[in-house]
Amino acid sequence: MKKNLLKVLAVAIIGISIASCSNPSKMAKDAQLVTVESVPQILEVVADEITATYTMNFPEGYFHPKAVLEVIPVLVYQGGEVAAPTFKLQGEKITDNYKPIYLSGGSASNTVKFAYKPGMEKSHLELRVAVWNKLKKYDFPAPYKLADGANITYKLVGTSGVTAIAPNNYKKVIQEQKETQILYTINSPVVRRKELTKSEIKEFQEFLAQIEKDERRQVKSTDIVAYASPDGPTTLNSKLSSKRGETAKSAFDKITKDVPVEAPINVKTIAEDWEGFQELVAASNIQDKELILRVLSMYSDPAVREREIKNMSMVFKTLADKILPELRRARMIANVDYTNYNDKELVALISSNVEIMDEEALLYTATLVEDYETKAMLYKKAGDKFESDRGYLNLAAVALGEKNLGEAKTALSKVKDKNCPYYYNNAGVVALHEENYPTASQMFAKSSLKEAEYNSAIIDILNGNYKIASTKLVGSGKGNEALAYILTNQLDKASKVLKHECPRASYMRAIIAARQGRMSEVAKQLQGVYADPELKARSENDIEFAKFRE
Repeated sequence: MKKNLLKVLAVAIIGISIASCSNPSKMAKDAQLVTVESVPQILEVVADEITATYTMNFPEGYFHPKAVLEVIPVLVYQGGEVAAPTFKLQGEKITDNYKPIYLSGGSASNTVKFAYKPGMEKSHLELRVAVWNKLKKYDFPAPYKLADGANITYKLVGTSGVTAIAPNNYKKVIQEQKETQILYTINSPVVRRKELTKSEIKEFQEFLAQIEKDERRQVKSTDIVAYASPDGPTTLNSKLSSKRGETAKSAFDKITKDVPVEAPINVKTIAEDWEGFQELVAASNIQDKELILRVLSMYSDPAVREREIKNMSMVFKTLADKILPELRRARMIANVDYTNYNDKELVALISSNVEIMDEEALLYTATLVEDYETKAMLYKKAGDKFESDRGYLNLAAVALGEKNLGEAKTALSKVKDKNCPYYYNNAGVVALHEENYPTASQMFAKSSLKEAEYNSAIIDILNGNYKIASTKLVGSGKGNEALAYILTNQLDKASKVLKHECPRASYMRAIIAARQGRMSEVAKQLQGVYADPELKARSENDIEFAKFRE
């Protein structure tokens, strides 16, 4: 009896439930029983795409077993509307392949995507719903409005890129050297008279005399290095080289008697000139020289070296005649500073005698002037006259700064070594200007420069990789760094970066203030935005300022 009673009650309950929605049209009339949720509630454009997920919740007894629910997500915006693919749900007695919703109730979620179009920043997402029963359609009385939007803050990203200027090697002071030497006889520290009158010494004296007349050159010091040849006992050679240092100093004083050099004289002695020995042997055509050089590389002990070489009796005789006499010597090295053109002189040369500038002077002088035409001329001359890759790379950089894309591309085409971090960065900036973001990304990835890392962060922001971008931009001090912090909700960090004054910076400060609920500050910052008509128009529809407008 109890089992039969339960069966009767169950049938009765099902009958009541079916009766409550005996006609699918009643589903449309009872639309208010369906609850709809959306994530996010404020839409956001990410990588030129709007994505939202909505969930529809159906109470028990609502969904007719023989009904099909047709849901059309529509993004309504200024200037039009666009529909996402239709989403369909079916009652439990429908045999199609849609998601079933049972009489006992349930929920269904769907994710929709819309390609961004201008005007969508002022928009809303709605669901237009209809019930189908066989060939009959029953429209819901009104669409479900889900989310407002869309937030396009990421589109504040600056896409001009940061160009890289290849460095110059211009030296304000150039170190020069002039060297001569005197030779000694074996085991002697005595300077022979003929050593002081040979042509090499006279040339050295003439050089010093010319230095005295040259306002740009000055002898800063003189090094006298005295040696003994690497034969004989080390103790003897040590004493011998020391005495040669003394006599060489006296000889230098005689040489410079008529052209006194007012600079420190540094005397150094080397007991055995193995370095000079190796250089002379390597440069000679002595038989078995490779064997000699191998001995020098195998042994570091002077005594062992000397013994092994002397064992090569036939070779040693040639060494004693041709090599060793050249090592019984004292070198006199004048260290000279040449004072190069200063900044003022270089700038004056631009108009008076630019042709005397070498590559480094041209590259450096370009950094001293502000106007684009002069910079471009100097870099182009460096490139054309000296086949300077750096000249063309830097010409491309300054041309990009002026948005002169054609000249930048022409300059880069003349760079010979395109496997260069400066080339990759500046070519990547060209690709940015052409909105060829895949190529730009590839170029920046090949460059090791910090500028390329900053530039690659632009691609990251455009692709929605905000956290990665914020890491790359740390310390850049650029507006994009502040933007990356805003996009990752690091508002305090963003505020610290935004110290400069321009409409774009004011706009970002207004966004920060709006997110923090400081409406008076929003009003203040927007005053700085209104100088830019484009940003002013944007602010009037920006969802970031919705509460401010209210």
